Amino acid sequence: MIRTVVVDDHAVVRAGIKLLLDQQHDIEVVGEAGNAKDAIFRARALKPDVILLDVVMPGTSGIDVLPQLLKESPASKVLVLSMQDDPSYVREAFAAGASGYVLKEAADEEVVTAVRDIADGGRYLHPTLGARLVTAEAEARQAAEADPLSEREREVTRLLALGHTNQEIAKMLFISVRTAETHRAHVMQKLGLATRAELVRYALQQGLLQEDA
Repeated sequence: MIRTVVVDDHAVVRAGIKLLLDQQHDIEVVGEAGNAKDAIFRARALKPDVILLDVVMPGTSGIDVLPQLLKESPASKVLVLSMQDDPSYVREAFAAGASGYVLKEAADEEVVTAVRDIADGGRYLHPTLGARLVTAEAEARQAAEADPLSEREREVTRLLALGHTNQEIAKMLFISVRTAETHRAHVMQKLGLATRAELVRYALQQGLLQEDA
């Protein structure tokens, strides 16, 4: 029997999922939770095989609490239930330790299939979401190859090229001096630069200094 815990801040949604799962001969809902704090308690006390976890909840989000749930119950598998079909959410969920990702609008059969698959040690992602994720990752790789710097790193590069110190940059961007220094180190490493003159040349070539106009 696959023992599950349903985590969602809407009681109606929890009731619907519980009804669906309890109708299966091999799945049993042993607990419910309406927020992250209760979810941690249920994971610790019940050690379920599968935790069905909503993404958007008041206070701590599902993705943020996911690592803590796995810490409390390492053998549990987490199936994320979400209304979000953005590939970035899917990526974050799997990076946080999820074993599956299903849209709330999915057919009942898909939720049941996903629970069984991840309980058996597999991973589950709807083919359509999987295709979007692959496409998004390919586009991200292309963007990184074209411009290896993040938006924040580009801003730091621009300010460095304009002659600002780490202290000045920290104040202007509302970050710590240590963070500014880290950004600078990452920029120099990513671009393979050794001097400020080389950085200024790069900024000019990329048109970064024009942003100050």
